Amino acid sequence: MLNHILSILIFFPALAAMLGFIIHKDSIRAYGVAIAAIEFSLSLWLWFSFDSSASGMQFMEHLPLVPAFGINYILGVDGISLFIIILASFFTMIGIASLTDTKNEKNMIVTLLFLQMTMAGVFAALDGIVFYIFWELSLVPMLYIIGAWGGPLRIYASVKFFLYTFAGSLVMLVGMLFVAYFYYQATGTWSFAILDWYRLILPESFQLWLFAAFFIGFAIKVPMFPFHTWLPYAHGQAPTIGSVILAAILLKMGTYAFIRFSLPMFPDASVFFMFPIAVLAIIMVIYTAMVAYAQEDVKQVVAYSSVSHMGIIILGTFALNVEGITGSIFLMIAHGVVSGALFLLVGVIYDRRHTKMMNEFGGLAHVMPRYATIFGLMLMASVGMPLTINFVGEFLSLLGFYKQSHILTLLAGTAIIVGAIYMLAAYKKMFFGEVTNEKNKNLPDVSKRELLALIPLSIITIWLGIYPKPILAPINNSVESIVQLMHDKSITNEAKTRIPNLVKGAEIAKTSEQGAH
Repeated sequence: MLNHILSILIFFPALAAMLGFIIHKDSIRAYGVAIAAIEFSLSLWLWFSFDSSASGMQFMEHLPLVPAFGINYILGVDGISLFIIILASFFTMIGIASLTDTKNEKNMIVTLLFLQMTMAGVFAALDGIVFYIFWELSLVPMLYIIGAWGGPLRIYASVKFFLYTFAGSLVMLVGMLFVAYFYYQATGTWSFAILDWYRLILPESFQLWLFAAFFIGFAIKVPMFPFHTWLPYAHGQAPTIGSVILAAILLKMGTYAFIRFSLPMFPDASVFFMFPIAVLAIIMVIYTAMVAYAQEDVKQVVAYSSVSHMGIIILGTFALNVEGITGSIFLMIAHGVVSGALFLLVGVIYDRRHTKMMNEFGGLAHVMPRYATIFGLMLMASVGMPLTINFVGEFLSLLGFYKQSHILTLLAGTAIIVGAIYMLAAYKKMFFGEVTNEKNKNLPDVSKRELLALIPLSIITIWLGIYPKPILAPINNSVESIVQLMHDKSITNEAKTRIPNLVKGAEIAKTSEQGAH
């Protein structure tokens, strides 16, 4: 089974989703949880079988689809994609298990299983066309989740989400076709294999245009400023499970794609655009933090907070060194855990009060102490408190970019303080003081079913904040190979200077060690 573990991870939930249509509605919740638990177990098996000391692709699968044009079904994982696949299966399981009573529950669970297929496909695909197919397919289940189970403006929000991301994807596809054409010009054969594209060295002028094409598709998905306007509507109108999956996994497709495609394929263009993108990322951090502070809806506070923290991930990605990129990938996982948990927590209080307005609450710590404790823990993690999971990723991301620009890193670090201000202000409004609203006086604390979802996330938040090595080591090995590839492919002096030569660094370290002996 290990030879085809990735295909099983992709297509097992899709097959189970189709069978789900014939399952009786009274049994569909248990069926969905069982399927998601099996999927999560398979992803853990993938981790346990993964060689953490290796930097290359593992568990690769290859099947010709359209050989004449070099389109093949190619799958593989490395340290960069492994943990995002595990995170996707984990949140699908938690999401189905924590579903509240909803209309058409069967359709919701079937849709989530189809969405799990597309998420696994995006992070395992190593062929450009296969990647694009899964990338586009992921829009359909989320469009349905927002449009069918969302709030009053759900149709507007779902259509805006679809049009933004679909338009960006088309520009990205044009870029992919040009890369395949340039590969054909260089080698005489067509190929959409990403690992083949890594060997292609393009002139800087070509790199700039291709980088821009890929950038539009990825930046909208993240979403980066100023392409972010679809996200608050999507989060605001989506049901709780939609916001959880969107924040925890789907937004990471954009940042993951930057590392998988843009950096190793266009290293000189990455250096050329490094500072403009860093400025956009810092604007993204500061602007969305200020907007979050002005919100009265707690879900919108978490939504804008999510965008703000994605800016730090972008900053680490375009540090173009091992520390920064490793930190950004770790922060993707951390952001997924923490933002997913925060949206779950917002869903908990919404189920009880059917409102998300903070002025409707106050003094909840007296009524719901367990809820207040878990919310406080996730809030501290969100603002990057030491010994929590976000701190590790944010520290490494900023450390990496500090090597490129002290001033911009200082600005980004200062902006994180704004995040602490608005999150603590929101917590004070909701949990401190006296209970003045009669509707809040007898609210039930978190149930056993809700704790089943929230306690594992709390444990992960503390565990990986104290001991991140099990995640960091495999990520670091794969990132080192990407950074070395970028340095070796660079053709401009600026890129050679900005992107470290790890082989040379290793030789210097070895020489120093011999001298010390």
